Amino acid sequence: MIPPQVGTSARIPLTDEEKEICKAGARPPHMSDITWRIFRIMAEFVEGFQFLSTTSRQISVFGSARAPAGSKWYEESVKLGRMLGQNGFTVITGGGPGIMEAANKGAYETGAMSVGLNIQLPKEQRINPYVTSSRAFYYFFTRKVMLAASAQAYVFFPGGYGTLDELFEILTLIQTGKSEKIPVVLVGREYWDPLKTWLKEAVYGTYDAVDRADLDLPKVVDTAEEAYALVAKSSERHFF
Repeated sequence: MIPPQVGTSARIPLTDEEKEICKAGARPPHMSDITWRIFRIMAEFVEGFQFLSTTSRQISVFGSARAPAGSKWYEESVKLGRMLGQNGFTVITGGGPGIMEAANKGAYETGAMSVGLNIQLPKEQRINPYVTSSRAFYYFFTRKVMLAASAQAYVFFPGGYGTLDELFEILTLIQTGKSEKIPVVLVGREYWDPLKTWLKEAVYGTYDAVDRADLDLPKVVDTAEEAYALVAKSSERHFF
């Protein structure tokens, strides 16, 4: 790609919100106005951290937005959310449907803090009705930071690319020492064991791309009770 010449008006694509601003007569953000977006990103970080600072004993729960109510892992997520809520934990999810909804539902039913950090996506995403406190994000990466920043444990149910992306980012932060060694719990042996086998046999065994100790960072369990037993041993992080 040929870089734009100095003095040209090369642009970055406008967001829907920015398009509305332009329709209202305001000047669109050109490349020379990149600080406009930088301040928007900064605002999401500042507001997100302020929002999370009002909660304590946070557990972040991840999983597929497509898991239907009544399915095995949806119900296990409800059960885990309920146990967390009954024992004074704050349940944090991405605020959407599926596994996220289930964890929020379990916490909601106990009257505990049920937090949703939501994002607008073309498909799947909507704020679920069991969120009692929420924050909306436009940028995916700022939301991911908020989901990981202050939780004292992470619980992953079966999910798609988004869930796997969040899992490997958190494992990378722990592996590289950029994050404290926080419990990472994977619920569902039938889903996660093949991944653990691939990491052990291919990533470690064949390619030597990780250390042997890295394989032990995530713990695989099969029930909400087992997940809670690991989470309950975690210590609150004083990030703020």
